[in-house]
Amino acid sequence: MDKVVLVLRLLAGSPLTLAELADRANLPKATAHRLAVALESHGLVRRNTSGAWLLGPLVGELASGAEPGLAGRAGPILEQLCQDTGESAQLFQRRSDVRVCIAVAERTSGLRDTLPLGARLPMTAGSAAHVLLAWSIGGQADAEVLNHASFSAKTLAEVRRSGYAHSSAEREPGVGSVSAPVRDSDGTVIAAVSVSGPIARLGRRPEPAMVSALLAAAEALSG
Repeated sequence: MDKVVLVLRLLAGSPLTLAELADRANLPKATAHRLAVALESHGLVRRNTSGAWLLGPLVGELASGAEPGLAGRAGPILEQLCQDTGESAQLFQRRSDVRVCIAVAERTSGLRDTLPLGARLPMTAGSAAHVLLAWSIGGQADAEVLNHASFSAKTLAEVRRSGYAHSSAEREPGVGSVSAPVRDSDGTVIAAVSVSGPIARLGRRPEPAMVSALLAAAEALSG
């Protein structure tokens, strides 16, 4: 059990190749592989398109209470979004006054915005927060969030008009993000899919190609 927990903790930091995992866990490569494959069979870890190991969808489901169907099918869609944009991709759901990362796909190299699966972020900053608030039913809870947010009700109106949100250095200096709503079969917004990375690459406003890829991912996740 100690070895299993160690593997999960290491993969919560960043994707690792088998050699990296074995080295950091101080385990024989065969043992690290056996543990990773066993965890993969239960959905606790998975492999990205480069073969590196990372946390799987079940971790996000257990951490956030997310719908198994949504988190379970998000992996390949986020991987494709990551490939299409060259940036990290995440899926968030709101839990009261925080948003929880229920699925993630990371760049395999270079500077990136790394968020561990299950990360809990405030609703007061970031484009995913814009999206989750823009289509919320409102009420006192939302009013309290807006009172402390780095964005305004006018920002949320623009998000509803354009169909997506973007932010620059709201959540973290030097980091930008773009997010779009994910809807259920009734059209209710149940999550926000995001792309995030250094502002130096994303720019102050997202490129049309990035927005198109993001909206395609949101559509694929919806329904």
